[in-house]
Amino acid sequence: MKRLLLASAATLAGSMAFAQSDGETVKIGVILGFTGPIESLTPHMADSAELAINEINEAGGVLGGMMLESVRADSTCIDNAAATAAAERLVTSDGVVAIMGADCSGVTGAVLSNVAVPNGIPMISPSATSPALSTAEDNDLFFRTAPSDARQGEVLAQIAMDAGVSEVAVSYTNSDYGKGLSDSFTAAFEAMGGTVTIAAPHEDGKADYSAEVAAADAAGGEVLAVLGYSDGGGAGMIQAATDTGAFDTFLMGDGMYGEALLASLGDVMEGSMGAVPWAEGEGTDAFNDAAEAAGINFGSSFTRESYDAAALIALAMQAGGEATPAAIAANIMNVANAPGEPILPGELARGLQILADGGEIDYVGATNVELIGPGEAAGTYRHYTVTDSAYETVEFK
Repeated sequence: MKRLLLASAATLAGSMAFAQSDGETVKIGVILGFTGPIESLTPHMADSAELAINEINEAGGVLGGMMLESVRADSTCIDNAAATAAAERLVTSDGVVAIMGADCSGVTGAVLSNVAVPNGIPMISPSATSPALSTAEDNDLFFRTAPSDARQGEVLAQIAMDAGVSEVAVSYTNSDYGKGLSDSFTAAFEAMGGTVTIAAPHEDGKADYSAEVAAADAAGGEVLAVLGYSDGGGAGMIQAATDTGAFDTFLMGDGMYGEALLASLGDVMEGSMGAVPWAEGEGTDAFNDAAEAAGINFGSSFTRESYDAAALIALAMQAGGEATPAAIAANIMNVANAPGEPILPGELARGLQILADGGEIDYVGATNVELIGPGEAAGTYRHYTVTDSAYETVEFK
């Protein structure tokens, strides 16, 4: 059932600072870590979000002809102060009415509390998965299209169990994301009868991870669970573990999925396993076809979620009848969930027309979108293994 979000006083007050549009242009912020420990992933995410924006514009825009414009900003993924400053510029200088992002959980929380809530700006993250964001004070402004790590921890624990693993050493990036996922995995794995020998943080950006690997090796474990970033300390942990011979099999969280990691370490990760939010079905196929035609690497992680986040922002504008933060925030849940006409990637023009005619839509999108509560999305995970230096799908969970 649809849940109509009543705009809070803060949201309404914030929206008064924004006109319907800047002339005939409505600006949407795209804040992602274009530098930092996931920088190889974010260009594909931004391109995917802008694929949805371009599709809207090619259909004639929103609300009778207003064109959408993407404004990019760098969250860095790990620097809360830099992310906050970048988001403030998006709002105060660029005049965005909504934010697609941020990406990593820590910076997403910082942008939410320091910028989005004070200014009444809705934001939809395609990849911030910390369970803590589900209970953050958000004034009904925060949404995400990827499921939270409360579920990912359970999925990873089951993958390890299914592989016959009973003892795991855990190394997690020292952030809200890493700690939340580590706690979720540990609780689920131990509830299933497994043993976590150590759960210790690692910092991103270090030149040497031999001390962290030595501690994990001393604690023991059949595999090393690496809950970090593919362009950061997670890759460093795998490199150090294989260099020293401490571990040769790894269990990886979603932040570790990346082609760049395979290119550099695929040959030493044979038999390793992991999970990443993913989808399959008619909507995913439609997105893949559209992205491929646009030259976008749709096989990278969180591309589907990014397209869906941008599409939801635009459709919520249309449903609300105005391109303001308050209208967007109040209508995201309505366009995302049943009842209504199902809308897939490539069908955004049809969705806009249905809404313009006073009808209802159920945006299915590229990830079978279903928003199930404050800051929560249902979703599926791709369980994969590394086989012959490539990601091989085992199943969807």
